[in-house]
Amino acid sequence: MTIFRGTFIDIPENPFSGGALRVDTDAGLLVSDGVIVARGPFLEIRRAHPAEPVVDLTGGIVLPGFVDSHVHFPQIRSVGGLGLPLLEWLDKYALPEEARMADASYATGVASEFVRGLAAAGTTSALVFGAHYSDAMDALFGAASEVGLRITSGLVLSDRLLRPDLLTTPVRAYAESLALANRWHGVGRNRYAVTPRFSLSCTDELLATCHELMEAVPGALFTSHVNENEAEIATVADLFGGADYVTTYDRHNLVDRRTVLAHNVHPTDVELKLLGVSGASVAHCPTSNAALGSGLFPLHRHLQHGVRVALGSDVGAGAGFSLLKEGLQAYFCQQLLADQGRPLTAAHLLYLATTAGAEALNLPEVGHLSPGQAFDAQLIRPAEGSPLAVGISHAEDHDEAVARIFTLGTTTDVQAVWINGTLLTP
Repeated sequence: MTIFRGTFIDIPENPFSGGALRVDTDAGLLVSDGVIVARGPFLEIRRAHPAEPVVDLTGGIVLPGFVDSHVHFPQIRSVGGLGLPLLEWLDKYALPEEARMADASYATGVASEFVRGLAAAGTTSALVFGAHYSDAMDALFGAASEVGLRITSGLVLSDRLLRPDLLTTPVRAYAESLALANRWHGVGRNRYAVTPRFSLSCTDELLATCHELMEAVPGALFTSHVNENEAEIATVADLFGGADYVTTYDRHNLVDRRTVLAHNVHPTDVELKLLGVSGASVAHCPTSNAALGSGLFPLHRHLQHGVRVALGSDVGAGAGFSLLKEGLQAYFCQQLLADQGRPLTAAHLLYLATTAGAEALNLPEVGHLSPGQAFDAQLIRPAEGSPLAVGISHAEDHDEAVARIFTLGTTTDVQAVWINGTLLTP
């Protein structure tokens, strides 16, 4: 066993329904085999376990590892493609990079960059939008296993409207997806996600195949995109006889507690009601929505309908792996919506980046630092004299300190990351 000593801040309960930051200063977390078994004042934990080694994390703030609910593995080298809306951006920046994943050696290099980029940003769990090629997916799962990340991902499926080298057929999609799931689902910390790219690039036959895969892979998640861009939404309606976007998935029984749909910037109330009743989750990707000019996320309407919401970085349209940056942009978005927005506090931002993501991804063992949870954590310890260090030292309370972490923090302020109690190496 090991005792970790420091200041621990997390948020186990939903702040949208009354939860607040939980702060323990000069506290001890007793960790055994990667699991937190006790939390309390350091001197009490030490007195009860005098022989156990101590890891001293004082001088910083320990947060739970972040949980990214939407991030694209093949697009890390596409970040920074500015100036275009969604569909044009896909054609110019994202899809050419997606096609390069056909080269297994290229994909292996990207996979290593990707998982290490996530870890360096303090992200310990992620729902990853995968690649269109099985060999590239093997590279991703293998790289995640080497680093130790909790990754849920799957083969990306499309059978129309994209460039030909990214297309599949329902029969091939089923066979290749099931083979990948058999190799990786439940192996170590890997899990499988059935992943049609979006309804725009999927026929009803392929979406029906996605349902068959969900039935064939117990414990799999389902993820895709929804209501991101108005031109995209109009095209989907034309392709599906006027159906709303969420219904294109729901008619194939693909909207339930296992579902995480990214963006949902322009939902109807009917769609929000369906998402809320079904228990599905929405990945809110604020920097991507801003970069592509997709719109301002209607968080308040989601909450009114009981829809689960978590943060996603959406690399590569998003501005990098850091959920600190996403949290700050989420705050800006709600401020810009004025009386149509939902004002956010530091507690909301930390919740959206941790516990909310764990709930969306059905990872009950992570998200906060309570006894019984895995010790997935990050140490925020900025360089002395840096703007963040100065900001934290002059914060009036810990809520203000967390607000300054989201406002000023970068990946360079993440000094150490642990997954299941194991310190990750750079």
